Order: sequence, then C-alpha cells, then structure tokens
Amino acid sequence: MEQNKEQILIKRLLTKEEAAWKELFGSYSGNLSGVCTRYISGKDDIHDVLQNSFIKMFRSIETFEYRGSGSLRAWMIRITVNESLKHIQQHSGLTAHTDLDEFPDVPNDEEPDLEEIPQTVIMNMIQSLPDGYRTVFNLFVFEKKSHKEIAGLLGIAENSSASQFHRAKGLLVQKIKEFKMSKKAQYE
Repeated sequence: MEQNKEQILIKRLLTKEEAAWKELFGSYSGNLSGVCTRYISGKDDIHDVLQNSFIKMFRSIETFEYRGSGSLRAWMIRITVNESLKHIQQHSGLTAHTDLDEFPDVPNDEEPDLEEIPQTVIMNMIQSLPDGYRTVFNLFVFEKKSHKEIAGLLGIAENSSASQFHRAKGLLVQKIKEFKMSKKAQYE
C-alpha cells in the first residue's frame, strides 16, 4: 500500500526532522491562526497560542494516531482549540460564574439571514461577542461539541452552555440586522 503525502510527513515529524516541522508550520499555520482567531482577540495572544500549540504538537507527535486522510489536520486543530481554551481560562476569567445577566436576552425565533454578508464581516461579528458567548458559540458551531462536552471543557453547567449559546446567537442576529440596516441606509 502506497503512502500518501500526509503519511510521509508524519513519519518525518516522528523523527523530529527540522525541515518537516518547517513544512508543517508553513502548510498549516495560516489555518490554525484562523482557529485561534475564532477564540482569541489580540495578535500577540493569537501568536502565543499558536506557538504553544506547535510546541505541544512537537512534544506529543508520538501520541498521534493516523486514521486516514485529514486526521493530522484534525489532531492539530484539536490541540489548537485546547490551547486557545487554556489561554482564555488563564487570561480572561472565563469561569462557571460567567454573568449571564450582563447582556439582555435577545429573542431568537429566527435563523440569521447570512446572504450578502461577507464571511470576514460575520467572523468579526463572532469575534466581537463577549468571551464566554464566543467560546461556547465556537465550540458548538465549529467544533461540533455538545453542551455537555462544552460544560466539561469549560467547567460550567450544561444549561449555562446552552444559555450562553442562545444569547450569542441572539446577539449575532441583532448584529446582522444592524449590519443590513446600515447597508440599506447607505443605498437610500
């Protein structure tokens, strides 16, 4: 059975070949930086988390188990998300006591209409959410975690995770409506 490019790279990584690590960084750092950006604001913090993620990958490459094409990328994303969560918990005070009354309940009967909104604008809207809301939203939407899993990862109650997701979604609906209203006003 012939090995694919990913499997060959993994073998080279296991031997701690410097050129392989440079190749890995060059190929994946942009994507992983985007993962960090979903959770963390501030270029210096993103850089720190990304660096810590690659250090963790370097130190734990022996634990990686190849499960088919894309499994290396998935493993790297999981490490980066975990490092991002660790950073949030250490630096922004995300705890089980996140104040849910800080932001009003926003009715959320409708799904947000994302048509005609650039992806960068949507990502900026997500980035502007309060830390707890943004973290729960990202874990639920992008990482496909259940509220039970999110609660375990963040040390919060399961219903707190669901509530924070609901409020994050409501705030995003509100931001999307405001964006569309401002665009509409520009053309009138």
